[in-house]
Amino acid sequence: MTQPTPKVALVIGASRGIGRQVAIDLSKAGYTVVVSAKSTSDDDGTKSFPPDPNSRDSTITTVAREITELHGGKALAIPVDVQHIESIEALISTTISKLGHIDTVIYNSGAIWWGPVSTTPLKRFQLLQRINPEGLYKLIQTLLPVFESQGWCARVVVVSPPIYSRFFRGKTAYAIGKVGMSVLTKGLAMEWEAQGRKEMAITSIWPAAAIRSGATEGVELRDLRSPTIFSDAILAMLEAPTKVVNGLLDTDEDFLRRHKGVTDFSGYALVPGSTPRRIMPAEFPDLTVKEQDDEGDKRDSANLRAKL
Repeated sequence: MTQPTPKVALVIGASRGIGRQVAIDLSKAGYTVVVSAKSTSDDDGTKSFPPDPNSRDSTITTVAREITELHGGKALAIPVDVQHIESIEALISTTISKLGHIDTVIYNSGAIWWGPVSTTPLKRFQLLQRINPEGLYKLIQTLLPVFESQGWCARVVVVSPPIYSRFFRGKTAYAIGKVGMSVLTKGLAMEWEAQGRKEMAITSIWPAAAIRSGATEGVELRDLRSPTIFSDAILAMLEAPTKVVNGLLDTDEDFLRRHKGVTDFSGYALVPGSTPRRIMPAEFPDLTVKEQDDEGDKRDSANLRAKL
């Protein structure tokens, strides 16, 4: 009897922290995982293994080794710099040539700068946009022909937040990019729905409470959750029907509560007995309007330009 082909998950931004945990837990769920980010390393035998998952010693090389040697999974480390389209194209082509297909994509790559406009240099703003929304956009456009060749059957999960005004406060430059990623999730989901792509879904996920990672260095441990809550939520999203998750902007906690029936999140606390503070609102605004289905004078700039 022929064994089913393992699903392939591409995790971008998988060298440490949340991305590393997602890659490991996808492998435990039976996926062959492509571990991708900028950081690689040579194993000269002088460093302890496995390294601190939130340190610079944790790279795609060590994460792939963790998956294969410590967890008995299958993994392939392929470097990528999402600032450059050539690097993204090489990542996708290498993945296809070695593994044949891509079923799931997790975009966890991201640059962080929290501060007001007055203290955010233009170069920093540009870097945020190149890595966050532009990197995602380049990846999606590179993947569309792959999805088409596979019969339009795949899942994309983006690390970006639900859209609400408080998120902008004190970090405008960062919010522009991250909310832009959520807009891409909403817009692409509408396109796939209009095109009848019933087996395609793109979803955005964000932590409801702070998670231990490089981004939360300096935060008290009692205020942090384990990154396993994030990977558990992503796995639940991948198992959910496409109509449930396509275009959804949600948090890890809220999705697990509504769709997996989880009511006790104490097991995710880093410090037993602590209750990490929820950093996200209890409810989010509905982005739809009464005229939601009115497309007005619908135009396609590509078609208009072709006629000129």
